Order: sequence, then C-alpha cells, then structure tokens
Amino acid sequence: MKLVVASSNPGKLAEFRELLAQAGIGLVTQGELGVPDAEETGLTFVENALLKARNAARLTGLPALGDDSGLCVDALGGAPGLYSARYAGAHGDAQANIAKLLEAMKDVPMERRGAHFYAVIVLLRHADDPQPVIAEGRWSGQILHAPQGDGGFGYDPVFLDPDNRISAAQFDPVIKNRLSHRGRALASLRQKLDGLEW
Repeated sequence: MKLVVASSNPGKLAEFRELLAQAGIGLVTQGELGVPDAEETGLTFVENALLKARNAARLTGLPALGDDSGLCVDALGGAPGLYSARYAGAHGDAQANIAKLLEAMKDVPMERRGAHFYAVIVLLRHADDPQPVIAEGRWSGQILHAPQGDGGFGYDPVFLDPDNRISAAQFDPVIKNRLSHRGRALASLRQKLDGLEW
C-alpha cells in the first residue's frame, strides 16, 4: 500500500518511514509528487492535519497522511502550540524559536517549566473521505534552561524527558521514536489500520 505524506519536513518523514515500514506501508512525500504545502488556516491541530491530508489526497489521488504537532508550555498558557514551527516568525527556524522560548521562560523556575509535545495524525482514504482516521499522541516533560544534545529537530534540545533525565535531542532515534508524541500517535494509527476497510 502506498500513502502520500503531506509534509516536506525531513525529520518528520524519517520518523514516519521508520514507524510505518513494519506495517508494510510505502510512503511517498507530497514534494516528490510536486504537491505544494496546504495553507494551515485551522484553529486546532486536528483541523490543520485534515487540511494537509485533504490537499495531498486531492492533488495526487492517493490516500494521504497529514499531521500537525506542536509544543505546549504550561507557563505560557499552551504557547507556542499551533504556532510552534513559526513561533519566532519564519517557518521552521528552530534556533530562533528556541531562543524566543528560552527568553520567555528565563525567570520561570524548573518546577513550573512543565510542557508537552502533542501530535495528531489524520489518514484520509480519499480527498472526500467522511470518516478520517485520527490518531493522537502526547509526550510530557519540562523545558530546560539551555539546549542539550544535537540530535532530533525543532524544540528537541530544550525538551527534558522526566523519566530518562535527558533532552529529546540526546535520545537514540529508535528509543525517541517509541517515546515521542509522534511515535505514540503512529503506534495508535498502526492499531487502527488493522481493521480499516480501504
């Protein structure tokens, strides 16, 4: 089975491929098929994931996976949230986003630096699918005072996993894929795929 992934984020694609390969699902990116990014005009993560998947399915004729994810920080009222990728202005400038986050959190003590990554993945069998398959995942932790580690992407260097006491950027990718919000959402999606009628 082949699905089009409605993303051009290389870190995200690597995680998708790793996690869905075991299910016998082949992935092609929308970029490989010349599909432009959908405009993210939704007011929730689910709405944005649906917009992305519908755009990719409509323009390719293939089943499509769309996802949206972000970092929600308790002390900032859930920000950067939906705007995680463009928190500092330019889309995908991880260093600028991290710098803005650390500046906003500079006076917040460690016990009040709770945060979580949230991910939602939507599968549409076709562009007008009235019953999207929706899977969610959450990874709770804390915001560090300074970046640690050089793996991962996005906010990973400043996100502390409380159980392992290392940042998301310090994990072996295989272990991170199991613990992460996206890994949990994909695991949920894999379970839902088993009984799905195509």
